[in-house]
Amino acid sequence: MKKQSNLSRLLYIAGNHKYLIYASWILSAISAFIALVPFYYIWKIIQEVLAAKPDFTNAQNLTQNGWMAVMFAVIAVLIYIGGLMCSHKGAFRIATNLRLQMMNHIVKLPLGFSDQFGSGRLRKIVNESSAATETYLAHQLPDRANAIATPCGLLVMLLIFDWRLGLLSLVPVILGFLIMMAMTGKRMQEKMKEYQNALDDMSNEAVEYVRGIPVVKTFGQTIFSFKKFKDSIDRYKVWVIAYTKELRAPMMFYTTAINGVFAALIAGVLIFTQNSITKDFLLDIIFYIIITPVISVTLTRIMFQSENAMIVDDALQRIDSVLNLKPLAESNHPEHPRDASVRLNQVHFSYDGENEAIAGISLTIPSGQKVAFVGPSGGGKTTLANLICRFFDPQSGSVEIGGVNVKNISKEELMNTVSFVFQNSRLIKASILENVRMAKPDATRKEIMAALHQAQCDDILEKLPQGADTVIGTKGVYLSGGEQQRIAIARVMLKNSPVIILDEATAFADPDNETRVQTAFSKLSEGKTVIMIAHRLSTVTDADQIYVIENGRVAESGKSQELLKQGGIFSRMYQDYQTSVQWKVAKEVQ
Repeated sequence: MKKQSNLSRLLYIAGNHKYLIYASWILSAISAFIALVPFYYIWKIIQEVLAAKPDFTNAQNLTQNGWMAVMFAVIAVLIYIGGLMCSHKGAFRIATNLRLQMMNHIVKLPLGFSDQFGSGRLRKIVNESSAATETYLAHQLPDRANAIATPCGLLVMLLIFDWRLGLLSLVPVILGFLIMMAMTGKRMQEKMKEYQNALDDMSNEAVEYVRGIPVVKTFGQTIFSFKKFKDSIDRYKVWVIAYTKELRAPMMFYTTAINGVFAALIAGVLIFTQNSITKDFLLDIIFYIIITPVISVTLTRIMFQSENAMIVDDALQRIDSVLNLKPLAESNHPEHPRDASVRLNQVHFSYDGENEAIAGISLTIPSGQKVAFVGPSGGGKTTLANLICRFFDPQSGSVEIGGVNVKNISKEELMNTVSFVFQNSRLIKASILENVRMAKPDATRKEIMAALHQAQCDDILEKLPQGADTVIGTKGVYLSGGEQQRIAIARVMLKNSPVIILDEATAFADPDNETRVQTAFSKLSEGKTVIMIAHRLSTVTDADQIYVIENGRVAESGKSQELLKQGGIFSRMYQDYQTSVQWKVAKEVQ
């Protein structure tokens, strides 16, 4: 099957607006032809001046020809503006449709996708890749029609006035065109992809660096944290310098060629005049000196349009890298969980297809039980929770809730069955009321206020000017980490799901906020199946069951007292934790 071209695809996305794109090409080409008409009147002016010399009072039509040149120049500009208006309207529609298409697809992808893909990279694709198509359609395609029409008209003019000079002036043009084609071939496409990859890397690292600034400043790790970002900048610098050096010679020859038209015309004077210049030949040579710079300008425009076509090709490939990601499969005959129990059976999962993050874990969590996942960092605790939420599907084994494989539970019911509170809860730029209502769009104000009260948020509402109606910044920038967590807990309370996952939910809370958060957790956990992931081991000592996860496996399991008596991983971690909480800053004795 023949692959659809980028242009055909974009025009298909445009719908009926594609006719505006067609109109822009036609208007731009007409503008190019009309823009050459003033040169004809300039030729007539020069002809009349040469005929009238030395008595220039005999040149009676100079003003009329001058105004005719101005009139056609203005008409060409107005038609070109009309073409751009058509192309912009069509281009805006296409960019909008592309963004909608991507966002509609992204919301269908598993929730773990955005973290794995990279938020900086994803933002750049959604915004900048679609914007690249907009620039291409709104400016580059009309300019291409203009650039194609201009040489056609020029070729006719060059051959009509003096075919010998016309052919001679085309020699450097053909040479420049061949050099240009060598620079904008398949190798250039690969280089363009490398360029965009380098920009993606910098964008990703910049986003991650900015997000980590609070931690960086707290622990004084500026140099180390900046290293990955700086390395991405250094890689970009090395690539740009090497690529610039590679293109230096061909670009120099190209510039020399397209600006060598004057040298060709001088050669024509020497070849065709034989030391005797007629009035007609002088007229033609002056005219060619005036008109030939248009050739170099047109060729340069064509070269940059070739580059922009490659940018669009790369942009569409990046858009496809998102659109080609498959949503998690859903059953045609969804089943309903019988209770709030959770069971994992020989679950294996890998992010990269090679190194297993989860290596054959099997465990059962009865309905209404409170369990904890603890263990060394990178052991697989959060990955295990993500599999229960079905942020990803395991490569083998099964995850069940209420005796039903999560793959056979509809997405909507699964999201209503499982709620989660992460260590960095995301709040949107809206009122506290609307942030909480996200869990249950049809909730009444009374229900939301009750959830806020149960989540220990009364003190937050009291200090804000408009209480629950106060608008907070993106990611809750006007609230502390612990306050954000309590708002997130209110959201989960309003949702009232039977299974709750708490992933390091007190990580950013100060002592006062942690007490309030723990009180809210106690209220939230009543009658629910609760899975806690924590490094603060004091928060999990009352769990019904503790699973120690290390290297993707369950290394130990049992109640806290049982695990402490075993003297294994949990016991060592607990002793280290008790030692750390007793640390004090010693006062220097003078």
